[in-house]
Amino acid sequence: MTAPQIIDLTYPITSHFRWKVDREQVGRMEDGAEFQVMRISMAVHSFTHIDSPRHMVPGGPTTSDLRLEQPVGLAKLIDLTGIAPQTPIPPEHLKPKGGHVERGDIVLPRTAWDTPQSLATPEFWSASPHLTREACQWLLARGIRAIGYDFPQDYPIRLLLKKEKRGIAEFVSHDVLLRNGVIMIEYLCNLRRIPGDRTPLVALPLKIPDSDGAPARVIALPGATLG
Repeated sequence: MTAPQIIDLTYPITSHFRWKVDREQVGRMEDGAEFQVMRISMAVHSFTHIDSPRHMVPGGPTTSDLRLEQPVGLAKLIDLTGIAPQTPIPPEHLKPKGGHVERGDIVLPRTAWDTPQSLATPEFWSASPHLTREACQWLLARGIRAIGYDFPQDYPIRLLLKKEKRGIAEFVSHDVLLRNGVIMIEYLCNLRRIPGDRTPLVALPLKIPDSDGAPARVIALPGATLG
């Protein structure tokens, strides 16, 4: 049996100017401890993670309600590679490359935004392309079950770095997709390495009961068969 190719789509959890990460060595063998132990503390919406609707819907489904079939399965890529910075993404950008998207699919809009910009730089956030409300409505109408992004998909995300807040209606992917039960996988990398327009995807959130989100390890398995 040939082992499948594995492409890691997950960012490492390191020091970051946007997300506070507390890492502490609470067990040190050099100090006489029998085991080395690392403690980590951060928000569940940091780095590569999964949003559940409770993130912005009062009383909405939490990670406890998430079925693993939602973020695991065949993913269809919509290739937007080479899109210019600051570009709004309307349905007209998605339709020519998204005709293969079917009801029940996981969708990955591939901008390869992590190639010209690093997640660790302000420009990754301030200059990124972003989805329009109409694009989100088009995706919702296709009946997708989950979506993963390699760019900050809502325009107001960049404004959070300046402590400028906008209403939820302007976070269009959250307001249109997540509100209607489409699971969101945020801050992926390496989508450019996936050949073709589809791949088996495994996105496994940490099992945090009753949470509004969870860090996730996300991998693509091009050429493999799930199920």
